[in-house]
Amino acid sequence: MRNFQCYMVIVREENQMARSQGIGLAIVAFAVYIIGGIGTFAGVALIVFMKGRDLWGWGEGRAIGYLFVCAGLCFSILGVLLMRLFRNRGLS
Repeated sequence: MRNFQCYMVIVREENQMARSQGIGLAIVAFAVYIIGGIGTFAGVALIVFMKGRDLWGWGEGRAIGYLFVCAGLCFSILGVLLMRLFRNRGLS
């Protein structure tokens, strides 16, 4: 009986540690998702408003806008996949 109680204490401590780690991973996944959304809409704004104009010496605003849209969509998809992964694995 004593061994069972020790085992329960160890399992409880491991679950608490996994939960605190899971919250951090969930925050990271949500941040990636939000950054992706901001990047996507910033890219759309650059495409619409910066046609043919130079953007701080980086190149034409429209081309940078397409880059932001593609990268933003990739980050959004990655954020959703990470949130699903962490939730299904019981980490959040």
